Amino acid sequence: MTEGAARRLVPGDGEFPPVLATIDPPVRQLWALGEPLDALGPPVAIIGARGPTSYGLDVARKLAAELASLGICVVSGMARGIDAAAHEGALSVGGKTIAVLGTGVDRPYPMVNRPLYRRIIGSGAVISELPPGAGARKHHFKARNRIIAALSLGTILVQSRGERSGAMTTIKACQDYGRDVLAVPGDVRSELSTGPHQLLRDGAALCANAGDVLEALAQRLAEAGMSRFGLLESKILDALKTRPANPDGLARLLGEDPLTVARALGRLELGGAVERELGGYRRT
Repeated sequence: MTEGAARRLVPGDGEFPPVLATIDPPVRQLWALGEPLDALGPPVAIIGARGPTSYGLDVARKLAAELASLGICVVSGMARGIDAAAHEGALSVGGKTIAVLGTGVDRPYPMVNRPLYRRIIGSGAVISELPPGAGARKHHFKARNRIIAALSLGTILVQSRGERSGAMTTIKACQDYGRDVLAVPGDVRSELSTGPHQLLRDGAALCANAGDVLEALAQRLAEAGMSRFGLLESKILDALKTRPANPDGLARLLGEDPLTVARALGRLELGGAVERELGGYRRT
């Protein structure tokens, strides 16, 4: 699809995410480029600082790649730093990703991310509630953040300086909408750990790998129609908390078909949530 072939979506269209019409203020239209939104898989957001450390970039890419390998669509805002790393991680494994812009869908911002923008359109979608041609304005990005929060089943924060950061406005919207929030722990000496560590103190789920995401969002994945994906993998991860196990043992324990369990273990291994060792699998 070309960059200029934007399509307009409104509530009631099959492709329009219904939840976006229920938030305050509601989204009354979306412009989209790329693949149909309803064919990209369950959405999970990864957001964070625009000026992250190499640790933050590595974690964002790794998490996004793990989640995308499992069929999850990675959502972010295509900003510099953590956002861009999240999109890149998903794309690196041939996965799906959605960029929610604070400009028109024909105005990639920042311009340095134009090559990334084109790749996202080729393996996912770029969306905005703003009409084509709309430029970057500060208030556009705060409004954009509520779409990221509402669209996603859960949001993962990777590095943030605290309450005044743009990422934390997304987190606040997640909390307002009753969405799950996960946080990646960081270096206690770094100011960039302030936001995630505050969320962890307030009860957010700790996120170190894709397994943590599957466990935290199992119910939401089930509600999104991914019950086999969410619940079986979550049960396997729970069973592996205390000790390793082989596929046959897990199948007996969970009352599942051994082949089904083996396939689920393969997806978890591909996503980096488990690894094989002598005699079975263990959580990473």
